[in-house]
Amino acid sequence: MIPRRGLLAGFAGLTGLSLAGCGSRHAPPVPVSSFAQGSGTWAPKIDGLDAVIDISHNVRVSDFGQVRRSNILAVIHKTTEGGDWIDPSYAPRRVEAESNGLLWGAYHFGTRQYSGARQAQNFLAAARPTPRTLLALDFEVNDYNPNNTMTLAQAEEFVHVVQQATGRLPMVYTHARWANGGRSGKRGTRLSAPVGPNSILARCDLWLADFREEPEVPNAWADRGWKLWQYAADETEANAAYGSVPRAVPGITHCDRNLFAGNTADLHRYWGIGRPRA
Repeated sequence: MIPRRGLLAGFAGLTGLSLAGCGSRHAPPVPVSSFAQGSGTWAPKIDGLDAVIDISHNVRVSDFGQVRRSNILAVIHKTTEGGDWIDPSYAPRRVEAESNGLLWGAYHFGTRQYSGARQAQNFLAAARPTPRTLLALDFEVNDYNPNNTMTLAQAEEFVHVVQQATGRLPMVYTHARWANGGRSGKRGTRLSAPVGPNSILARCDLWLADFREEPEVPNAWADRGWKLWQYAADETEANAAYGSVPRAVPGITHCDRNLFAGNTADLHRYWGIGRPRA
């Protein structure tokens, strides 16, 4: 994922690196595990439903109908960054996406400039979540401005405020090196302490970022695993993350691709009432 002031350079030590009902006119999503090795596409060793993308204002959208018809079921859109910035594309795209039968999600890119509570309030005011809006905190090094990286205490405060306001925990988007307290990014930024098993973050479902064929789960989520796995970033027609065939999505210029740990029915249940509660 990316802060609004520039593209992240990627994760240190990693390869790369950021409905309501379905109509019968849409083909069912295809599990990634069904793509054959050696056919120019990439087949991970872990099963998952390849039907979720995440985007922001940096992505140009021409047709959410095409997005839905390409076997994508859900879109998670950047909503806010810090305590004072709102993605101008979020609100109009939400209407367009949901009207085309796509599940909708909102994520916040955390920074250090404002308190976790202020950031959560900014996020909730802009996201305007319903019970069917997935909520997520993007908790990673701000590689473009490392001094403005969200702290662990701010992330925990953010989650507490969202939980109190909505009655549910947001997902946490992160990667193992960062969450485990390792040095990440171009300047080797690290947390003051790893995310521990007793942290409220560990109670949130994990949205894992890892662009390797076998992802590493952070220690705090070792007994639960990931709910979403972002396995590829900035997929375009001209850029394939694995193999020679890109996993680009028609109707948009580029996107990040995510596997969901479950099938189509599980995904719909999760988006509606299946997220962890207070």
